[in-house]
Amino acid sequence: MSETNIPFGSEFSPSQTELTQLLSFCKEYSGNKKLIESNILEKYFKEHGNGNLNNQKKLAMNCRLGLKAYGIIDENSVITPLGEQLYMLTEDENELYRVFGKHILLNLNGMAFVQCIRDMTVASEEVNLTTLRAALAERGLYYPSGGKHPSIMRLWLNKAGIFRKNWQIDNQKVNEVLGVDDSIEALRDLTTLQRAFLLSLMNTGISTPQYANQIARLAETTYGVKFPEKSLPKEVLNGLEKAGFIITSKTTEGRGAKPFLVVPTEKANKEIVEPLILQLKGQNDPKLISLLTKSVSEILNEIDSNDRYISGLALEALAFKLMRIIGMNYVATRLRAETTGGSEVDLIFDSTRLVYSRWQIQCKNTKRVALDDVAKEVGLTHFLKSNVIVIVSTGDIGKDARKYSNKIMKDSNLCIVLIDGEDIKKVSQNPVAIIDAFEREAKETMELKKIEL
Repeated sequence: MSETNIPFGSEFSPSQTELTQLLSFCKEYSGNKKLIESNILEKYFKEHGNGNLNNQKKLAMNCRLGLKAYGIIDENSVITPLGEQLYMLTEDENELYRVFGKHILLNLNGMAFVQCIRDMTVASEEVNLTTLRAALAERGLYYPSGGKHPSIMRLWLNKAGIFRKNWQIDNQKVNEVLGVDDSIEALRDLTTLQRAFLLSLMNTGISTPQYANQIARLAETTYGVKFPEKSLPKEVLNGLEKAGFIITSKTTEGRGAKPFLVVPTEKANKEIVEPLILQLKGQNDPKLISLLTKSVSEILNEIDSNDRYISGLALEALAFKLMRIIGMNYVATRLRAETTGGSEVDLIFDSTRLVYSRWQIQCKNTKRVALDDVAKEVGLTHFLKSNVIVIVSTGDIGKDARKYSNKIMKDSNLCIVLIDGEDIKKVSQNPVAIIDAFEREAKETMELKKIEL
């Protein structure tokens, strides 16, 4: 059995105790385990344990151990810097529970806990202590059999407003507690065209020079904007360079008008990429977060690893990377790569540009995508409420799989995008090539769905 990584919290619960009072005990009797426990016993457990003093002492001890597990006191019962910070907030309970909730999310596997519940909800799985235990274990999160660890964590996060009812998550509140939102502060003073260009540049994940006109094309397709043909430097590039987000240079290749080359700066990485990564922190394996900062070609090298764990994470990173290039928003991971030996991963993304759409992505590290692979995804669209299926393969798309996809698209409102290994190689050389692949699929879909009037 792996070590416990959901904190112990028995008797350290908002349904049994008051955090403000516990903080007072920890502050006043810092370093004195016996006094902390005796005051907890007197305040909260004097009428418990069937009047048995030993039972009451055990309850008080469990509460103290919970305070330790949640980082409020250390192993010597000395109040920690976190405990001191929370103690200073006891007059403002809203801020107290926000700060404590953020600590749980970022430092105690709370975001992984929340994301696990999100994934189960998206997959229409019932969330209860029995199903949750198995789902957490799949994500490498463990606690002893019969332990109340997840219930206690949910109750504390509920005090921060993160859970609305039972296991229902308030996603907006999660962002508020973390101090992040969908709008990035650094983008607010930029024009619409500058924002679209900069986001598209950062979405490619490339730190070497790229052609500005290709980034503009990616931004037009992704964000629905239109750039001026002859005044891109004046209306977009000059302002971004002055703001410190890009460095431009003029290429000397070819004849005629020379397109500009653009490179993102360290400031762009810090103020654009890092906030996006923060939103994913704790939701996924830290090694996956590290992979997301790499290029597509670097991720493909990891996919070829003989280590199934590494190749599985890289496959998940590839799906993330491709969807980020076109500006999609991550929602959930439906099937963990570990359960398939690293050969496939399923993720959910959505978009609110112009209209809402939900995309389910299956990324496969196999020689060929078969009809059954597409059929499985089609069957899940009813539960996931998806509009678009994207199947990405490092190998080939089988003839029967493509034929079946065409029939489904012709007879329904679903769109199915099939990306093969050759497409991925082109994207690894030039991220903007993803637009060519999607435009090809879109044109074929439009032909299939033509209405004869």
